[in-house]
Order: sequence, then structure tokens, then C-alpha cells
Amino acid sequence: ADVSTGNVPAGSPQPAEEKAQLLQNSEYQERMVESTFLYLTLDLPTAPLYKDEKEQLIIPQVPLFSILAKFNGSTEKEYKTYKENFLKRFQLTRLPPYLIFCIKRFTKNNFFVEKNPTIVNFPITNVDLREYLSEEVQAAHAHTTYDLIANIVHDGKPSEGSYRIHVLHHGTGKWYELQDLQVTDILPQMITLSEAYIQIWKRREEDETNQQGA
Repeated sequence: ADVSTGNVPAGSPQPAEEKAQLLQNSEYQERMVESTFLYLTLDLPTAPLYKDEKEQLIIPQVPLFSILAKFNGSTEKEYKTYKENFLKRFQLTRLPPYLIFCIKRFTKNNFFVEKNPTIVNFPITNVDLREYLSEEVQAAHAHTTYDLIANIVHDGKPSEGSYRIHVLHHGTGKWYELQDLQVTDILPQMITLSEAYIQIWKRREEDETNQQGA
């Protein structure tokens, strides 16, 4: 699958006329780059730093489709280097049989690694990505709906945490939780309450039936 990106320099907001003049210069013109990807990185909103009025630090939540908006072709994100600032827009140009989402929970600076505890609210079936394709590309994709088949979770602090994995048994439609050598049943509703880190989604074909029970 490919990602189509358009880059423009970032800066303070400009009036429409001034922006149009700047775009005439080669330095400020947009350019399209098509590149393959192994996984899609989903950015989480910044977690709150302060407690609420009840002195409790409430864990924030965000819908999956909010962080998927990064790939709708119109949402711009600023990137900074030591030389310049620029904006990028991403749009999917092909949908593979399997998709891997990497939810960006960890941020590394010069001193330590921080973890964002934001919970991502997501359905485990019927995630349609058609709107993240251009109209021309949509015509070439008969199937754009995905079902979750694996969910990797990170619990605890970045340096002391542990991992769990939720896996769908395709034959029975049941979900299982694996941690080290322990395997237990888990309800699909419980999967969405975890701090998901990496997810694997399978494209649904027309002749497939939903066996996940949710």
C-alpha cells in the first residue's frame, strides 16, 4: 500500500493573498511523494499534565477515527527539523489485505521516554477506510472494510511495563489474551479498554461472514 504526501512549509498564519504569492516560489510549492509503508503510525493527542478539580488525573480517550483523520488527505501536520519547518498531508492510495496500526504512545527526548496513556476507542469490526481514499482510488477498491484480528497492549511505565496480546481465533470467533505462557478467554468489549499499542486488521472480503460476535 502507498501513502501520498504533500509538503508545504510551516509558519505563522498568512492572509490568503500573501499565501498565494508565496506558493508561486519554488521553495513554498507543494509536492507529492508516493511511498510504500509497512504500518500506519497513529498520533495520540497530548495527554493532560494537570489533575482535575477533584485531584484526579483522568485518563483521556480518543476515537480511532479521530486519529485516523491524519490520512484523509486534508489534515495537515507540522514537522520540524533543525533547518526548516514544513507541513505534510497524507492520503492512502492502496488498501492491502492486512493493515498494521502503530499507536504512538512513546516519546523519547534527551533525558527519558514518556508514555501517553490515552485510551483509543475503537470497534473491533466493520472499520471502513473508504473515506481515506481519493475518489479515483475508491473506484478500484471493492472492499475497504477491516476487522481487528490482533491487539498488542502495553501496561505500566515505559521502563517497567509489560505486554499482552489479544488474538482472534478465526475458526471459533473467540478472543484470547496471551501473556507469557498464560492464555485466557477475553470478552471483545474488554479489548477496547486497554492501552492498545499495535493492532493488526484484516480486510473483509465479500464472501466472508462476521464470526467475531461483536
